[in-house]
Amino acid sequence: MDKREEILKLAKKEKIRFVRLWFTDILGFLKSFAITINELEEALYEGKGFDGSSVEGFARIDESDMVALPDPDTFAILPWGPVEDVKVARMFCDIKNPDGSPYDGDPRYVLKRILKKVHDMGYTFYVGPELEYFYFKNSEKKAEPIDQGGYFDLTPMDIASDLRKKTVIALESMGIPVEYSHHEVAPSQHEIDLRYRDALTMADTVMTYRIIVKEIALKNGVHATFMPKPVFGENGSGMHTHMSLFKGEKNAFFDKSDKYHLSQMAKYFIAGLMEHAKEITSITNQWVNSYKRLVPGYEAPVYISWALRNRSDLVRIPMYKPGREKATRVEYRAPDPACNPYLAFAVMLAAGIEGIEKEYKLKTPIERNVYEIGEKERKKLGIEILPGDLYEAVLLTEKSKIVRETLGEHVFSKFLENKKMEWDTYRAQVTSYEMDKYYSIL
Repeated sequence: MDKREEILKLAKKEKIRFVRLWFTDILGFLKSFAITINELEEALYEGKGFDGSSVEGFARIDESDMVALPDPDTFAILPWGPVEDVKVARMFCDIKNPDGSPYDGDPRYVLKRILKKVHDMGYTFYVGPELEYFYFKNSEKKAEPIDQGGYFDLTPMDIASDLRKKTVIALESMGIPVEYSHHEVAPSQHEIDLRYRDALTMADTVMTYRIIVKEIALKNGVHATFMPKPVFGENGSGMHTHMSLFKGEKNAFFDKSDKYHLSQMAKYFIAGLMEHAKEITSITNQWVNSYKRLVPGYEAPVYISWALRNRSDLVRIPMYKPGREKATRVEYRAPDPACNPYLAFAVMLAAGIEGIEKEYKLKTPIERNVYEIGEKERKKLGIEILPGDLYEAVLLTEKSKIVRETLGEHVFSKFLENKKMEWDTYRAQVTSYEMDKYYSIL
């Protein structure tokens, strides 16, 4: 049976009243419009038209007609509705031009392009991101924590533990498998880890995860934020991303005869990530605030190095366990949870694949705390540093051939244009730090 027919039957059986059609703009913000169940069949076969001129990074006014075509594989019932007993489902959409061709400005299409290249090579790209976030007492611009817990803490009367539990239940009700959840290092910082999946499904999952975390928090009178660095002096929130390539059921990153249990392909992949790390950082860390997290001393990677187990490096190889060959993977620690997952997964994969295609040589691992290595020794070891702010990152991306080719000309130019505007707005601000430091003495 055609998948679309299956969805129509399922929707009827479950008595779905509304279907939300979801898609993402170039900045990673979720967009949505709802249709009634009576419109579902037409939407599945023909798509639904909308005006793309007001969506960030989409069409200009004179070419604004877009079509949202739901992906039937993404059908899921939302764990809440507008009123009690009214069931609402959601589906992610591929954005099309009126003639049915893929729209170049669709981030989901950007990821699908690079995944097709990998598929044609005979591989499947799996990712497992760890999204950290904070709970605060309300949505006002005051970061008041709801707990003072630390890493893996379980505190008495811990409201956040209950929030995490409700969130996990909501995610699993939508078919999203969760590995575990726990308190993170900073007060009121938390993490729910998702079981690894193919990259396209996972990008859709990240978008779903973020809205569910926020929705559950809101329904319980709490504000959840994926802002990379909301609290000065505390660890920021990362999205450490675990990656692997599989050929059928075989993990292409595993080699039992290697001292690190890494295949040559995995080493090329790591070398590609490190070679292109600086130029992809504006994509994996796309906000002004992202660079408040990427500073030494707060468990965020700053230096471009790799190691086994060591958490101060940009690339980390989790410890191998005998009999767990499928778990061999590469962990890239720079991304934060406020990125656009479609674009972030695409550029990370593209960097790794270029390392494989061009057989980049992998540097020696740094099995020391990189933060404690002096600048002179770092230079001697050839350890480079990630961009220090958004503007530096954007300038590096602007010169990047691999990012331009991966994103496509439309998304590449629109993304950089938006980031330059953000930087110009930010640098013109007079901050509370400047007033506190300079007002009375200058």
